[in-house]
Amino acid sequence: MNESRPEARSSPTRRGLAKHAAITKTNYEALAEFRYALRKFLAFSEAAASEAGLTPQQHQALLSIKGAPRADWLSISQIAERLLVRHHTAVELVDRLAKLGLVVRKADPDDGRRIQVHVTKEGEEALRVLSVNHIEELKSIRPTLRKLLRQFAGEQSR
Repeated sequence: MNESRPEARSSPTRRGLAKHAAITKTNYEALAEFRYALRKFLAFSEAAASEAGLTPQQHQALLSIKGAPRADWLSISQIAERLLVRHHTAVELVDRLAKLGLVVRKADPDDGRRIQVHVTKEGEEALRVLSVNHIEELKSIRPTLRKLLRQFAGEQSR
């Protein structure tokens, strides 16, 4: 149940891209290759999460919480925002993670209306194993990504 928010799917014209920008065959090839590399990484990530007994969304939620900037927790609203899902979908996801013992909810001491979601030791261990594998996979595709990003920046491939 991965409900995307409509605002997460903004059109290119809403993001300020020129309607009539010149696109070359090389641009199309680079974009296609970039999307292919991203899809391969996402397929790897989904398979790795599955092998660890998690759904891709559960893995993404754990990573978002553990990787929260300037905090070691996220609110339900922040989880929904980071995963591009509706609030009630994030609540259900956190419920499932809590039942698995991978997260805990705590009352926010600064705002009693807000709940903090923290990763447990069990959640951290599952995430650590997945993250080590993901970092290795990213290292393996780094040359391809660098080459493609240089193409987009207009640099010569080295």
